[in-house]
Amino acid sequence: ANYGPNPICKGCLSCSKDNGCIRCQHKLFFFLRREGMRQYGECLHSCPSGYYGLRTPDMNRCSRCRIENCDSCFSRDFCTKCKSGFYSHRGRCFRGCPAGFAALEELMECVEGCEVGQWSEWGTCSRNNKTCGFKWGLETRTRQIVKKPAKDTIPCPTIAESRRCKMAMRHCPGGKWRRPAKTKDKKKKKKNLMERAQKQHSIFLATDKTSQ
Repeated sequence: ANYGPNPICKGCLSCSKDNGCIRCQHKLFFFLRREGMRQYGECLHSCPSGYYGLRTPDMNRCSRCRIENCDSCFSRDFCTKCKSGFYSHRGRCFRGCPAGFAALEELMECVEGCEVGQWSEWGTCSRNNKTCGFKWGLETRTRQIVKKPAKDTIPCPTIAESRRCKMAMRHCPGGKWRRPAKTKDKKKKKKNLMERAQKQHSIFLATDKTSQ
């Protein structure tokens, strides 16, 4: 039966002019639509976003998904597709994937990620494979990959990192100390300055005698 220009009773077994469908035909889902203070029944082939189809001997119904941020669900407590910006993981929706899982952006799902072990202790401070002879060097620590990711496209966290460190021994035992060479250069420079000063002083004395 149709009431007015809008076929509000399409697919109904029984229908009300004011409330729409009351019972639906076989295989269709009864959906109670709310608009402001008004509600009316519809018979649909598939349930709208945020609802899932529940089949019963009495009548098939559209039931609301009870999972937060779910767009479509398989059952009351299992989401099959999350709303935009949320990742699906074991029937739930998350802004970010839980620890141990990585985000698969193309499907907006959380899959098993790369699992790494604990960091080792910081290694010996060295530079150019030497542990002395320099003031500063680098020390490194590492960690092992415990479990590889489910997909090769998912990167693992860094497994090695280095930082600047101060060497415990700046001068190597028995090594040559270079600073004396620098001191020798300073002495030579000082000697040259003294000779130049004496020469200028001699010129000044000679000039002074001539003027007298």
